[in-house]
Amino acid sequence: MEYLQRCEEEERLAFQASRYRRRIALPPLAKPEELFDQHRELLGLLMDFVAERGRLPADDEIGNAAALRDALGSIPRAFRVIESATGKDRWEEITGERAQDTLIYLGLSRFDGRPNYSALPRPLQLDVKSFFSSYSRACELADALLFSVGDRSVIDEACRASEIGKLTPDALYVHESATDYLSPVLRLFEGCARGYIGQVEGANMVKLSREEPRVSYLSYPDFEDDPHPALAFSLGVHLQTFRVRLRDYSTYRNHPILHRKETFLHTDHPLHAKFARLTRIEEHKGLFENARYIGTREGWERALDAKGLYLKGHRLLKV
Repeated sequence: MEYLQRCEEEERLAFQASRYRRRIALPPLAKPEELFDQHRELLGLLMDFVAERGRLPADDEIGNAAALRDALGSIPRAFRVIESATGKDRWEEITGERAQDTLIYLGLSRFDGRPNYSALPRPLQLDVKSFFSSYSRACELADALLFSVGDRSVIDEACRASEIGKLTPDALYVHESATDYLSPVLRLFEGCARGYIGQVEGANMVKLSREEPRVSYLSYPDFEDDPHPALAFSLGVHLQTFRVRLRDYSTYRNHPILHRKETFLHTDHPLHAKFARLTRIEEHKGLFENARYIGTREGWERALDAKGLYLKGHRLLKV
């Protein structure tokens, strides 16, 4: 019974940690490499593991460890073949990103009672040892990062420096698909709110306030299909008072709408180029000249009428 309980606890902790592990693509091949081509299938499993964990595997963590040693001498030597074919720099970046993911998990785990090192699943123990040498050092860094979230100047600076999202005078707006690409402090800021209120059904945009410790989740149901989607509702949580505020826009006659949708996305998003193309055309046609008036559906439609234009999907046409 005790063994089963421990297994269940390890599975729970592993799942929690995986929630903060961002999606990372494998580095592309940079140059021809004979050994890589000869052992591509064997090396593929090793590449997948290092991209997932940010470190080399222990022998029992990868199914073809013996075959890798037979073919290439050792796992470190096998990985050097991968680095030769793909370049070393991106793998170093992946290691840094996975270390950040681990800090995010450890920082947010403080709210539920951070587990002892011995309670962590073995892969997570090995992550900590590889990235930080010791669990105490990892927790120290995670706490420092977590406490920085309470400094408004830190959040404001992180918002202003962010290459992801749309910056306004009072907030940074990011599509849900891009939150993993935020800086560690902003990921923790958003994670504190999500840890308190949970997943907000229907929300697909995150608003990170620059002026107060508030995170809001916004719903734009037609974000992908409507060139200028309307706001359906917002749910915000204040991270000092923990007051939650819901605003329902479904009964509004004149809904707030979005412009420049590509700015909310990471450049790798499959719709980024499509949205950016429409924005360039709208800018060229002078539709953003009176920015204060086009933030609502009626104001935007008046701007289109004044230019003799209309939208059909993501195409801007003349009347």
